[in-house]
Amino acid sequence: MKTIHYFLVLGLVNFSIVQAQTTDTVHKLHEVIIKEFKTVNGVGHLPDTKNGIIYAGKKNEVILIDSLDANKAINNTRQILGRIPGLNIVETESSGFTANGIATRGLNPTQSVEMNTRQNGYNISSDIYGYNEAYYLPPMEAVSRIEFVRGAASLQFGSQFGGLVNYVIKDAPINKPFEFITAQTIGSYGLYNSYNSLGGNYKKWSYYAYLQYRVIDGYRPNSEQTQVSGYAKIQYTHSNKWNFGVEYSLLRNKIKMPGGLTDAQFSSDPSQSTRGRNWLKSPWNIITAYANYTPSENSNLSIKSSYLFSNRSLVWRNEDGGPEANDDINQSTNSFVPREVGIENMNNETTEIRYSQTYSLGKQKSTLAGGIRQSYAWFKRQGGGEGTTGSDFNLSITGEWGYDLDFITTNFAPFVENIFRISKNFTITPGFRFEYLQSTAKGFKKVDGNILFSNELRNRTFGLAGIGLEFKPSKNTSLYANISQAFRPIDYSQLQPFGVTSKIDSNLEDSNGYNSDFGYRGTVRNYLNFDFSAFYLAYNKRIGVTLEADPISGDYYSVRKNIANSIHKGIESYIEFNFLKYFNPQSNYGLSIFNSFAYIDARYTSGEYSGKRLEAAAKTINRAGLIFNTTKLSATFQINYVGDAYGDASNVTTSDNPAAGYIPSYTVLDFSGSYKINNFALKFGVNNIADKHYFTRRTDEYPGPGIIPAVGRSLYVGFTAKF
Repeated sequence: MKTIHYFLVLGLVNFSIVQAQTTDTVHKLHEVIIKEFKTVNGVGHLPDTKNGIIYAGKKNEVILIDSLDANKAINNTRQILGRIPGLNIVETESSGFTANGIATRGLNPTQSVEMNTRQNGYNISSDIYGYNEAYYLPPMEAVSRIEFVRGAASLQFGSQFGGLVNYVIKDAPINKPFEFITAQTIGSYGLYNSYNSLGGNYKKWSYYAYLQYRVIDGYRPNSEQTQVSGYAKIQYTHSNKWNFGVEYSLLRNKIKMPGGLTDAQFSSDPSQSTRGRNWLKSPWNIITAYANYTPSENSNLSIKSSYLFSNRSLVWRNEDGGPEANDDINQSTNSFVPREVGIENMNNETTEIRYSQTYSLGKQKSTLAGGIRQSYAWFKRQGGGEGTTGSDFNLSITGEWGYDLDFITTNFAPFVENIFRISKNFTITPGFRFEYLQSTAKGFKKVDGNILFSNELRNRTFGLAGIGLEFKPSKNTSLYANISQAFRPIDYSQLQPFGVTSKIDSNLEDSNGYNSDFGYRGTVRNYLNFDFSAFYLAYNKRIGVTLEADPISGDYYSVRKNIANSIHKGIESYIEFNFLKYFNPQSNYGLSIFNSFAYIDARYTSGEYSGKRLEAAAKTINRAGLIFNTTKLSATFQINYVGDAYGDASNVTTSDNPAAGYIPSYTVLDFSGSYKINNFALKFGVNNIADKHYFTRRTDEYPGPGIIPAVGRSLYVGFTAKF
C-alpha cells in the first residue's frame, strides 16, 4: 500500500518571554516551521481502545482509502478490501445489486449477511438480525478508512460470526472554513461517475457533505444502472468535553437485472443476457444523531441513535423454467408472460450507548468498556404478485399478492468488556454480552392454491462470552489470541424465499458457535508490515441450501434447512515489504510488494453431508501486488486468485438446479495509478486486464436464476481537483 506523508506545519510561533521582574526585556523568536513526515502503511491495526471501544486481543485491520490505487468510482471491492486475508467477494454489483457482498473464513458472502456492516459506527443494514443484507454502502471516494474486526467483534457489536466492517466517512477539514473537492470518472461500458464534496468549519461548527451520481450501461445487455448517493453532517463542538451532531445518508438507484445463465450459456458467451424486463430499485435513508462526552481523559460517554427507512422493489421475469427459459414473446398471446412483483419496506430505529472508564488496578491502568444496544425493526414484505406484460419499471399487479407478511424484531443487548493490564506488555480482556430477541411474523402466503396464515412469536435470550489475550514483546509487535461465542438467528429471507424454486424447512432453528484466533502482528520501522494468524470457527445448526428429491415426481428441488454443524479452520497472513524504504528510510520513493493469503478448510462435520465443503467456500484465496510511488506518481499492479467452490452443500459439479454446481477457481489482474500535481490528480486503470471469464455466485432466485457472471476487462480514467 502506498506511503502516505502527513505534513504537519505548525507555522509561525511567537513566544513572548517575560524575564524576571527585574527586567521587562522581551525576546521575540524567529519563525519556526516544523515539517513531520510520518510513514503509514495502508493496512494498519486499531489501538487497544478507541472511542470507548476495546480492540485489545482482537484480530483487526484498518484500511486507509486515500492510500489505495483502486477504481473507487465503482467501489471495486477486490482492490479496496482485497488485502483483508481470506476475504471472499461475491461480485454481483453489475447484475442487480448495489454492492458486492463479502465474508471471511468460508462464511456466506451473499450481501454480507454474516457481517455486522456499519457506517461511522451505526448499523446500515435494515435489521441486524431479521434482514442483515447490505444494499447500501457509501461511495469509496467519500470514505477515509475501513475498520475490520473478525469474529471477536461479537461481544462489542453483535453476535455475527463474520465480525464487523465499519466504513468511516471523511470529516470536515481542520481550520478551514470551506473546501470543495470534485472527481469525475469515465470508463468502459458507459461508466460516468461524478463525485463532489464540500466541508469546512467556523468557530464551534463544522460541516461535511457529498453527492455522487453514477450511470453505467453494464458489462452485459440489460444491466444499466443509475445511482445517486449523498451524505450530510453538521457538528457543534461545545468544548473539549462535549460535541454533538446529526448525519443523513441517502441512496437512490434504478437497476436493470440481466438474469442468470446456465453452464452451457456461460461457456458459450458469459456476456449474454436472458432477461430484458427485470428491474430493481432500493432507495435508502438513514438519519443519525449522536453526542460524545469526555468528562476526563480517563472516561468517555457516547450516544448514537439512528432511524433507517428504506425500500427494495423489483419487477422481474421470475425463476420459473430456470435460466434457459428465455423471456420471449409468447406466439399464442403475442405478448410477454406477466412478470412477478415484490415490494419490501424496511424501518429500523436503533440506539447504542457506550461508556468507558480507565482506572488504576495495582501498578497498571485497566479499562472497562460497556453499553447497551436497543433496536426495533419492522419489515413488510409483499411478493408473488402478477405484474404487467410490459418491459418498463412498473410495480402494479393484477389480482392479489402471493404473500403479504409483516415482521417485527425487538432487541436489547447490554455488553461489557474489561482490559486487565497484568503488566506493561500483557493484557487479559474478558467480556460478556446478553441478548434479548423477540421476533414476530404475521400475514399470509399462497401455497399450491391454498392460503396459509402465519402468526408466529419467538422469544430468545442468550449470552455470549469471550476472552482475549495480548502480549507485546516490543513496541510495534504483538501476540494475540481470543475466543468468543457467536449466534445467528433465523432471518426473514430464510423464513420466506423470494422465488418459488427453493423450499423452506418448517423446523428451522437458530445457529450458534464460536470464533477463535491466535496470531502475531506488527511493523518494523517504515518498511515492513505483517500479520500471521490461525483461526478455528465452529458453526452449529448451520442453515444452508441442498438438493432433495420429490417423493412423487422424483424431481430434485433446492431446500433451505439446518443442514448440519460445520468447522472452519485455517491460516491468514498479510505481509508488505518496501524495498526502497529498507535501503533508505528517508527516500521519497517507494517500491513495495504485498501478499494477502488465506487457506480455509470449511466443511460440514455432521449429517448426510459430513465431510463436504460449505457453499461458496474457497479453500485458497491469495492476492499479491506490486506498488511503486513517488511524491507525485503512484501505481499498483494486483493479482487476485480465488480457489474453486461449490454452489450447494451436496458439492455436485453439475445439476439442473440453477443454485447447484461447480464454481471454478479464477485469477484476475488489476492495475490502477494516479499522478498528482498540487491540488489536482489524474487517475487511471484497467480492471481484469486479461479479460478473464469467471463467476462468483450461483443463485436459485433473483437476480438470476443461475450463474451471475463477473465483469470482463474494463478501463477507467478520471481527475480530481481540490479547492
